[in-house]
Amino acid sequence: MLSPQSLSEQDRRLVAGWAADCAERVLPLFEAEAPADDRPRDAIERARAFARGELSTAGEIRRRFVAGRAAHSATSPAGGAAARAAAQAAGVAHMGAHALGAAAYAATAAGLASRDSAADAADELTWQLQQVTPQIAAALRKLPPVGEDSAGPLGPGRLASGDLGQHIRRIQASLTTAGDDVGTD
Repeated sequence: MLSPQSLSEQDRRLVAGWAADCAERVLPLFEAEAPADDRPRDAIERARAFARGELSTAGEIRRRFVAGRAAHSATSPAGGAAARAAAQAAGVAHMGAHALGAAAYAATAAGLASRDSAADAADELTWQLQQVTPQIAAALRKLPPVGEDSAGPLGPGRLASGDLGQHIRRIQASLTTAGDDVGTD
């Protein structure tokens, strides 16, 4: 039996593009610190290719940790969080819950890179939620609440704690309360 954090392949392809958009917004934070390291950019491009149906789940499962290792090339916490956002986006091919991880790391990176950390992280989350289509919202609502299911990245661990956990909780609460109106203005 698959984890409820997996999502169907169709749903993973749907949310992979959104996760890539979230990660790409903060990618310049990493690239300014490690311009020769293209692993996060490649991970975002692979997430988009997976979303378009151009890459297989099996192939991406084998490559999902590559971008995460790039976080060690960053010289700041913001750059490291940006690389992790890209890694999470690439991980969506394996498990849909990584889409929320990509968004949370992107919001964290935006906050860490600014003087007004809380406000800029909140602004990033607002932007992310504006990009959620009704179809993406429906797919993300299938995921269990962060911290409640131990069979995946949303279990009690890094994504369920601290700023990352708070960001994911805000996204999930917005998806629950907004219904299919998420992303529409």
